[in-house]
Amino acid sequence: MQADVQEVADGIHLVRGSNTNWVILTDGDAVTLVDTGYPGDREALLASLTAVGGAPEAIAAVIVTHAHSDHLGNAEFLRSTYGTPVYLHEAEVPHARREFLHQVGVGTVLRNGWRPGVLPWAVHAIRSGGTTDTRVTSPEAFPAPGALDLPGGPVPVHTPGHTLGHCAYHLPAAGVVISGDALVSGHPTSRKQGPQLLPAMFHHERERALQSLALFETLDGDVVVPGHGPVHRGDIGDAARHARGVDV
Repeated sequence: MQADVQEVADGIHLVRGSNTNWVILTDGDAVTLVDTGYPGDREALLASLTAVGGAPEAIAAVIVTHAHSDHLGNAEFLRSTYGTPVYLHEAEVPHARREFLHQVGVGTVLRNGWRPGVLPWAVHAIRSGGTTDTRVTSPEAFPAPGALDLPGGPVPVHTPGHTLGHCAYHLPAAGVVISGDALVSGHPTSRKQGPQLLPAMFHHERERALQSLALFETLDGDVVVPGHGPVHRGDIGDAARHARGVDV
C-alpha cells in the first residue's frame, strides 16, 4: 500500500492514512513517530517509514496524542515487535491500558447517524479495526517535563477535553504544532473546512476541548499538522481563534 507522505518542514512528515493522520519526525537515521493510525493502517504505516528513509527498527519512540483506536492502533505492535517505547501524558496512560475507554460508542454513533458522513465514517472505522482491542500493555508517561529527548525535540502541550490526557506537540524551532484531535482541519463527519473542533460527539468533555483552544494561542508558529484533515498554514493562534469562532 502506498503511503501519502508530505514533508511539511525539514524532517517533519505528515502521513495521511485512512481518515487519520500520523507524523514522522526524522533526525538522520533516527525517527520519532507521532500516532500510529488504525490497526488497518499498518501496511501504510510501515510504507510511510520506508518512504522517508526510515524503518520500524529506527523508531526511538512512539508518542501518542491520545489513546483512541485510530491513533493508538499500531502502538502495541511496534512495542511488542521492536521494543519501541510508547509515551503519553500521565493522564492518558491508563486510557492506553484500557483501564477505561473514553471513545464515542456505538449508541452515540447510531443516534447521530442522520448527520452527513457519520454512517460511512462508522463503516470505515469498523473495517479499519476501530472496534478491536488496541490497548498498549506497557505505556509510559513522559520521562521528564519540557522537550522530549527524541528526534525532532517535540514539546508536549497538555490539551485536555477530547480526552483527559490529550497532548499536542510543539516543534518551536520549526514553527510547527502537531495538534492531534484538539484542533483539526477536516473530518469525514464535518462539513466545515479549515481549523475547527471535531463534532461534539467525539469529545469526552466538549467544553474543556473548547477551552483548550486557548493553549494553542500561546504557541509560536505558522503550521498546524492535525490528526484529521490537511496541513493548515497560517498563524497557530489565528487557527485556534478561527476554530473557536466556527464552533460557537
